[in-house]
Amino acid sequence: MSGRVVHFEVPYDDGARARAFYSKAFGWQLMEIPDMGYTRVTSGPSGDQGPTEPGFINGGMMQRQAPFTAPNLVIDVPNLEEALRAVNEAGGATVSERQPVGDMGFTAYFRDTEGNLVGLWESAPRG
Repeated sequence: MSGRVVHFEVPYDDGARARAFYSKAFGWQLMEIPDMGYTRVTSGPSGDQGPTEPGFINGGMMQRQAPFTAPNLVIDVPNLEEALRAVNEAGGATVSERQPVGDMGFTAYFRDTEGNLVGLWESAPRG
């Protein structure tokens, strides 16, 4: 599973629980920065200057508080059904199964262990 994201900031209520969930479900690398109350998230191959290949970004997680009360993220996955299975095994819950989005691809939604609604994206096969 690639677990790469298009864009994100993820708030949490329980940092340890949220970090465990995203690490287990998507294999993200997480580094706490206690002085900032922030967790740095690396979602793909990265070097000192950030991502080392095009097509994804890294991001962060922080305590839920205004204005950071809900995430804005969509996670790119190669297979929605496998991703939803991993989400549920890690303690999340499916909200909606695969839905087509024109001829571009498919989407599904889940709630993570923090109650956040998060989208998944699977690109349509190229012919």
